[in-house]
Amino acid sequence: MIQITPTTRIFIGLDACDFRCQIDGLAAICRKIFHKDPQSGALFVFRNRNSTALKILTYDGDSFWLCHRRLSKGYLKWWPKDSSGAAAISLDANALSVLIWNGDPRGVFDEPWKRLPAAVIDEEDRT
Repeated sequence: MIQITPTTRIFIGLDACDFRCQIDGLAAICRKIFHKDPQSGALFVFRNRNSTALKILTYDGDSFWLCHRRLSKGYLKWWPKDSSGAAAISLDANALSVLIWNGDPRGVFDEPWKRLPAAVIDEEDRT
């Protein structure tokens, strides 16, 4: 089973990918272009040329998982761009969640955590 936790490493390919590729083809892209091990347990996210679908490849320690999501209408609203020449960049779990539901994760999670007020912390210590 796929579990996406805040500590899950997520890599998103910046360029479009040939969606005729299945697990072996996407694993080869991870090795040769991203320079990452596809069996590391990380999630690798790809998009098609038309920006109407995405694929997620991961390895759970026993087997590969390949998830495919195709939009019934419209295009992906956001896809990262990088001018440094990198083939892939990392993404956090919250941003991936928004991206999967065709949202734009920029600015959604400006503050990844909130500090609890001292009064709340004191009450938790008493119980």
